[in-house]
Amino acid sequence: MTAPTINGTRYPQPIEDLLPAARDLDLPDGEVFPSRNRLMREFRIGAPKAGELLALLKTTPAAPPADTAEAATPDPAPAPDAPEPAPPAVPDPIPAPEITPPTWPAEVASVSRPDTPAPPAPVRSAVVWPVVLLALPAFVAIWSGWVGLGGLTGFGIVHPLPGIWDSFSINSAITLPIGVETYGAYALYVWLSGRVPERARRFAKWSALGSLAIGALGQVAYHLLEAAGVTSAPWWITTAVACLPVAVLGMGAALAHLVRTHD
Repeated sequence: MTAPTINGTRYPQPIEDLLPAARDLDLPDGEVFPSRNRLMREFRIGAPKAGELLALLKTTPAAPPADTAEAATPDPAPAPDAPEPAPPAVPDPIPAPEITPPTWPAEVASVSRPDTPAPPAPVRSAVVWPVVLLALPAFVAIWSGWVGLGGLTGFGIVHPLPGIWDSFSINSAITLPIGVETYGAYALYVWLSGRVPERARRFAKWSALGSLAIGALGQVAYHLLEAAGVTSAPWWITTAVACLPVAVLGMGAALAHLVRTHD
């Protein structure tokens, strides 16, 4: 079996060369494209190649005749006329008025619903300098009272660095006002700050009240002994005063631990 002669050759032709011949086949009335079997029979090709040729027939439009293509080609559009140059603009003798942009107020009050509560006005913090003025005379009275009571209960001049600095001396009575009153003020601050755990707040509350009460009792004891002309305090007052530095150390360490411990 030999292939049909197309384009002067009997060898198998590529699909692109078979496509014009397939378009020129005579088709029965009502058929638009030849069937695959007819393409196989006419061009002596296999089913895959016939199927591919049929797909090209359906998807590739036929080229129009040469005379029709020439007739369909539109005439080139005439070149547009060059625009005439515009005359130079003459400046307007009357200058245009300046437009000033509107100025808006710095703050615009926000419109809220009638049932929306207004935010609270900022509250200014109270000044604290009067506390310093009040603390100065209290410091003098408390300091002198504790130092005097310390002298009546055995506190006095000591040499804390014997053999190292023999000439260095200190009055141990100053440990009473520094320890008791300083701890009372610090515990009062911790209690009222509201920024510590509840256990630390409770401990600071009661220890602050106790420290202030002990400080008041110490001042009362000193003035009573001084007014009575006593030069040496009774043993029970001496015992209580001697235990104050140790008690202050314990309460301070406990409060510092509770402040850093979260519930």
